Amino acid sequence: MECIPNRTFDDIRVGDAASTARTLSERDLELFIVLAGGDTALGRGGEFYATTDMLQQVAAPSLWSSSLISWVIGTQLPGPGGLCLEHHLHFHKAMQPGDTIKLTLTVTGKNRADHSITLDCVCVDRQGGRVFSGTLRVQAPTVRICSPPAELPVFHLAERGARHKKLVEMTSQLEPIATVVVHPADAVSLEGAVRAAEANLIQPILVGPPARIQAAAQSAGIDITAYEIVAVPHSHAAAAKAVELIRAGRGQILMKGSLHTDELMSEVVRPDSGLRTERRISHAYVMDVPTYPKPLIITDAAINIEPDLLEKRDIVQNAIELALVMGTVQPKVAILSAVETVTPKLQATMDAAALCKMAERGQITGGILDGPLAFDNAISKQAAETKNIISAVAGEADILVVPDLEAGNMLAKQLAYLAGAAAAGIVLGARVPIVLTSRSDDILARLASCAVAVLLACRKRDLLKNAPVE
Repeated sequence: MECIPNRTFDDIRVGDAASTARTLSERDLELFIVLAGGDTALGRGGEFYATTDMLQQVAAPSLWSSSLISWVIGTQLPGPGGLCLEHHLHFHKAMQPGDTIKLTLTVTGKNRADHSITLDCVCVDRQGGRVFSGTLRVQAPTVRICSPPAELPVFHLAERGARHKKLVEMTSQLEPIATVVVHPADAVSLEGAVRAAEANLIQPILVGPPARIQAAAQSAGIDITAYEIVAVPHSHAAAAKAVELIRAGRGQILMKGSLHTDELMSEVVRPDSGLRTERRISHAYVMDVPTYPKPLIITDAAINIEPDLLEKRDIVQNAIELALVMGTVQPKVAILSAVETVTPKLQATMDAAALCKMAERGQITGGILDGPLAFDNAISKQAAETKNIISAVAGEADILVVPDLEAGNMLAKQLAYLAGAAAAGIVLGARVPIVLTSRSDDILARLASCAVAVLLACRKRDLLKNAPVE
């Protein structure tokens, strides 16, 4: 439609009518909450609740349905230039998500003195039952207008952290896992461990200088009397002692506190640590991106600086196994580069092609690989279709494998600071999962990191139980 015409006062006749139909969706209700001010008293979990005793079911506020009146007035009767002067409405019943209503406005009178028209208003459901009814007085325009339709903004409604909450919920039926927390000597890292313990995710063993841990607890206002403290003098000793405790079977998860990642990982990767496997150790971010429809794993953004082909193979396999533990069946893996064509001058594209062939030959299992893919093609079907890319992965990626650490680090932080994403961090490929959080992570991200580690630890435990006795 090039423009929306109106009807002037003189054009309108008694008996003229206009109508529209609409199905109430959960999205309508969520947007109504936002527009109404976002007060949680209006609804919980995207649902509205009627307040009268006779309507104690999920219901939309009466004024949601009546808001359709403005649409009919502004686009049909009288159209652009119309102005509602007053209305008298009676609401007969509540609406539930999925209900379809039809609103009809009928002209019953005209007043030339102020160019107003009187409208009878009736809104019914599919069965013909009245939702609301009443009368309106609307000022009609006196000049013909043909108004171009407005280009409305696109709204993205998403609960930040919703997917991380689901990860935590996945562990609700599992026993808490013994976790060695390395040098939790500041309030942030200590609180993250304690909150995970309170959520029945972990049983923490705190390794570090007792005086500093107690000071951190006092600063955070938390009670740590129920948790074991293993005394060591400083962060380096804490990393060494934590690895020793894991090797001795005291814990099934390692959790980073307030020490540098390099300091912890240098102890983990030592040849005599007992934590290394034949698999390359790698890091993965489990990103909760509000504008993406599912969890998104980014790897490697914290450990492997410039991985070669065989190291990338392990990075991919680690990420696939993580996605499988999170409940994704046949995770879709996008091997990222700047372009989507194999180009000898861009080593990332050559590696991507080789990784896909390795997957075909069974050297990488459990997922569906494609690459090279540019970032837009990996996460947008429209972008992939524009470039005529036919792929089972394009636009539906569960895992993004970046060319190097710098690319991965920048991508994760861009999503966090420009798209409102939350990141849970985990180290894979060692004999136990390692929770690797950032000082800027909020409590939910820390809980999600612990939840992922718990899922991985439980899987490892079950695999050991099912392993054949040699």
